[in-house]
This record gives sequence, structure tokens and C-alpha cells, in this order.
Amino acid sequence: MRKLNMICSVTLFSFFLAASVPSMAQEKKEDKLSLSLSLNHDAFFGFNPGLTASYPVSSKTDLTFYGIQWGAGTARAWGNWTEFGLGANFKTGNFAINPQLGFTMGNLLSSGTNQRGVVGDGIVPNLTVNYDDKKIIGQLYAGYYAALRSETTAGQSTLNYVHYWLNVGGRVTPWLAVGAHYENLNLAGGKINGGGTTKSADYYQWIGPFVQVSKGAGGLRFSFGTDLTNEKPANSSNDFYKLSFFYTF
Repeated sequence: MRKLNMICSVTLFSFFLAASVPSMAQEKKEDKLSLSLSLNHDAFFGFNPGLTASYPVSSKTDLTFYGIQWGAGTARAWGNWTEFGLGANFKTGNFAINPQLGFTMGNLLSSGTNQRGVVGDGIVPNLTVNYDDKKIIGQLYAGYYAALRSETTAGQSTLNYVHYWLNVGGRVTPWLAVGAHYENLNLAGGKINGGGTTKSADYYQWIGPFVQVSKGAGGLRFSFGTDLTNEKPANSSNDFYKLSFFYTF
């Protein structure tokens, strides 16, 4: 009986050991996955949280994924606009260069918010370049939002946009940085159902300072200033203000 109990115990232990080894290996692989959350709010889009994930495939390259939940702010009128994409991040020196390809769901691009929200509303080739050292931080973003589908009826138009920003700052202390931010959202045209194209126009041109406080993997940034398109009230009705909280897991 003792021998049988010992055999059963060894068998049971072996079973749990065999079951745990793949699990431990899987956990070790998952430890390489980095997740980041950015809670953003600004004067034009309202609340637009962003989520990113990256997985290293070499010492200099990461596979990246991202998503933006545009639907909580103004985008409620755009078919609860949602954006998802993937790409690769290349690290060289203090630079991280991240080209990605995204896709939107909603109706902003496919029908100028006139029709139902659809999957594959638009396609978004975009590029983010980050710079970070002990003294300087900076970011460049540029994205082209192009209609991938046309859901328009006669007289309605698809829409395309160019969205880009640049900010550069210096570290006053290890936890405090200040700098300047410039951002532009431009309606880059679109095709009118029945013939013709939509005229391009700036929706906003924001410029002003930013203040950032951070510790470890988290931080808070407030940017504010003026909108250079204030003379066009149809496109711009607010000063520039933008608040972001970010954390990497």
C-alpha cells in the first residue's frame, strides 16, 4: 500500500510538473510583452484613450500594436469611431522609430458622418518618432487618414485627413520636463458622390507650452496655448488644451 501511495504521489507530482513547465515557459515569454495605457483628453476630440502593446523580436526591433477609442468625445457622432493598427518599432541610439498601419471603424471617412458606421471606414498609414535621453525628450507623429470605403449617397463626400504634431522639451529635474507643442489637423479633401472633390481646410493649428511630471513608467502631461485657426469659427471654437496620463505595464 505504501509503495502504491508513493507511486501515486510521484505520478501526481510528475503530472503537475509537466503541466507547469509549459505554463512557466509561457509566462516567461509573456513577460517580454509590454503594455501601455494613455488616457487623453483635448479641446477637439474630447476623451480619446489609447492603448499600445509591443513585443521584442530582437534587441533593436519590436512588433507593435495600437488602438484608439475615439468614440467617447465628439466622435460619438462619427459612428463611435475606433482605430486599430500594427507595425514595428526600430530603436537606434536615443531614437525609437515606429511606422504602423491602422484601420478605422465608423463613418467619418467613408461618408462624412452621414451614413452608418462600418468596419474598414478608413486606412491610416502613420509614423511616430520618439527621442529620449537624460536632458531632452521629443515626439513626432504624422498620420494620413484616407477613406477605404465609400458609403455616400448623391451629394455626400468621403473625407481624408492629415494629422501631425511635434513636441520637444527639456528635463528640469529627473521628474519634471517642460517644452513646446505644435499640432495640426487638416481636412485633406475627399470625393463627392456625383463628381468633384471636397476642399482642404485646417480644422486646428495648436501651439503652446507643455509641462510633464513623470516617475518610472508613469506620468502626466498638460499642454495648452492658442489655436492659430481661430479666425475660422466653423472649424475651430476653442483654445488649445490637452491632458494626458500615461503608464506602461
